[in-house]
Amino acid sequence: MATTPTDAPKPKVNRIGLQVIDYRGGKTTLCAGCGHNAISERIIDAMYEMGIKPEGVAKFSGIGCSSKTPAYFMNRSHSFNSVHGRMPSVATGALMANKRLLGIGVTGDGDTVSIGAGQFVHLMRRNLPIIYVIEDNGCYGLTKGQFSATADLGSTLKSGVINDLPPVDTCMLAIQLGATMVGRSFSGDKKQLHAMLKAALAHKGTVMLDVISPCVTFNDHEGSTKSYKYVLEHEERLHEVDFVPSFENISVEYDPGTAFDVTMHDGSRLRLRKLEEDYNPTDKIQAMTRLMEAHVNGEVLTGVFYINSKAPNFLDMLNITDQPLATLPESVVRPSREVLEKCMEELR
Repeated sequence: MATTPTDAPKPKVNRIGLQVIDYRGGKTTLCAGCGHNAISERIIDAMYEMGIKPEGVAKFSGIGCSSKTPAYFMNRSHSFNSVHGRMPSVATGALMANKRLLGIGVTGDGDTVSIGAGQFVHLMRRNLPIIYVIEDNGCYGLTKGQFSATADLGSTLKSGVINDLPPVDTCMLAIQLGATMVGRSFSGDKKQLHAMLKAALAHKGTVMLDVISPCVTFNDHEGSTKSYKYVLEHEERLHEVDFVPSFENISVEYDPGTAFDVTMHDGSRLRLRKLEEDYNPTDKIQAMTRLMEAHVNGEVLTGVFYINSKAPNFLDMLNITDQPLATLPESVVRPSREVLEKCMEELR
């Protein structure tokens, strides 16, 4: 019996009636096999499953291979490609002007830790509500693969040059400075990264995710500590990550005492399933200690290291109005003549 158009299955949609295609972007121009493409796919999946409205998202980036990736997901969202290392200040201005936007910044290890280190520091300490994703490959892919500041001590270039400088751990830095959700994943770990991104979408503060993303062209060779082979052989997970959205009634069976639940701002729960140790992600000191131990042991530690869902974010502290600033009438945003004269008098 022939199938009529009315018999065709309806396309799968999420909780706001959108298909996954509504979250896609342009065709990638990155190298085949680049870990950055896998991260873009996880962002698409997370946004779709969480039912985020694309038009309510603002994407920010700087310069580098990683900063091209916002073009590859959510083409209906707002987007701003800033200059090298300056994405945090652009994002801060945009999200202060319109706190209704959901901000996601995609950057690289060079854009963050080298030329953008100063901006990164102040973004982390302010707890601006933004998801900050570092696509970390330990090299400068646009300029032929030189070491970046996250390259591990002893790692080698294709030419055989050995890195003799210690790396900057962006997770340790973010925790110490004040980011309220900090984690690390691997672009090749679909399940873990997907869950972490969904949890990040429910968090109302600065989320800093360092995602190891091997550069298949310049940094995936023998001797590199950012290669697929090295990470797969040395990855040490703190816990299995599972995220249960508040709008889905999902039953998860687990033995008493084996999981640590964190209640998110919107009522969603981030579930950390313990594998080897009794780890408390709300303990900043324990997070820093475990990361330092991982460095000593040569481990690539992944998971959610720290989370604080109770700290006020930057927009709350500044009492930013819910209404986008550009839509406010002049009578509200422009001080009266009396206020101006008072200010001038104080300066005399």
